Amino acid sequence: MSPTPVTFVSPIAPVGYNWEATDREVAERYGVPLEQILRFDLNTSPTPPELATRILAGGRFITPLSEYPPADYHDLIAAAANRYGVAPEELLVGAGADEVLDLLAKAFLPAGGKAVLPVPSYAMYRVLTEQRGASVVAVSRKGAEGGWAMDVDAVRAAARDADLVWLCSPNNPTGLAEPDGAIAALLDGITADAAAAGRPGPAVVLDEAYAEFVGRSLAGLRRTFPRLIVVRTVSKAYALAGIRVGFAVADATTIAAIAPYRPPGSVATTSVTVATAILADDEAMRANLDRVAEERPRLTAALGAAGWTVFPSVTNFVLVDFGTIERVASVADGLLGHGLVPRTFGRDHPLATMLRLTVRDRAGNERLAAAAGELAWEASR
Repeated sequence: MSPTPVTFVSPIAPVGYNWEATDREVAERYGVPLEQILRFDLNTSPTPPELATRILAGGRFITPLSEYPPADYHDLIAAAANRYGVAPEELLVGAGADEVLDLLAKAFLPAGGKAVLPVPSYAMYRVLTEQRGASVVAVSRKGAEGGWAMDVDAVRAAARDADLVWLCSPNNPTGLAEPDGAIAALLDGITADAAAAGRPGPAVVLDEAYAEFVGRSLAGLRRTFPRLIVVRTVSKAYALAGIRVGFAVADATTIAAIAPYRPPGSVATTSVTVATAILADDEAMRANLDRVAEERPRLTAALGAAGWTVFPSVTNFVLVDFGTIERVASVADGLLGHGLVPRTFGRDHPLATMLRLTVRDRAGNERLAAAAGELAWEASR
């Protein structure tokens, strides 16, 4: 069986920093028409909000396309502050959550420093840490039987001499939020340990890219833990991944410490205009959230009927376990042959036997379910 080097890494290759194959690359390799390629690996939504489409078609932007966007992103900051219930000075804008995460690594991770990371989690946390010349202290999560929750005591212990802690809730790629009170308890412990040691303690980054899917945020904890930075985005629930707009939410003094690392004008004026309008519209993301809430159980049931083991999720993706690296590689290859692109993991990854699959629209999900059934039938022959 040939390896399948798509979507970050092959399920049978060592972990590496390889980006996902493009639609064209997948089409050429598997002999599938380009227009039939469907991404189940990126956790994006099938269609953008109608409001965004109207704005882009109208061509009326906050500043002309020949000019840079406002240096302070004033209108966008105001809309985000109102949406997230924070003060404007508690916000920083970036070109997507990924640029925000990069800025946080630059601001808080010195060369030779340490970052604590509950694993498995978003791959970019390790990438950003190592790009800064810092080391990752990986702390294993409790596993599927424990809802993939972080080990609070182990993370707290590892954080005592760390510069930064990476957290993600709901967690990507496991699809579940941390248990109620777990992050607050961790922050209390980190604060107590830092006070006892007479040091500031690490910065704690809480990535809430999927927070809208659970309808709650822990940004309020910034009031009692000023070194907490919450990251938000319009990519997921708002279905605007291509707009590339994200935010850091933190105590004003912490935002001031991050601001010097922000590049000028990294968010396009088109993106500023669309995101400003979307964040001010109470209904902009409702249709997308409703779609996911309806389609996720249907997709889970359909994949389960094909004999696939699907874990619970509160997000717009599901995690599926195939038991062995050989079987997951075979299924990934089979899906790619159908023009369906799954998220795979490396052979040394904690999720090496699994695939992550985006919840798309009804037609896309039914196409995935049909392919799963066909692959199951072929495997049983």
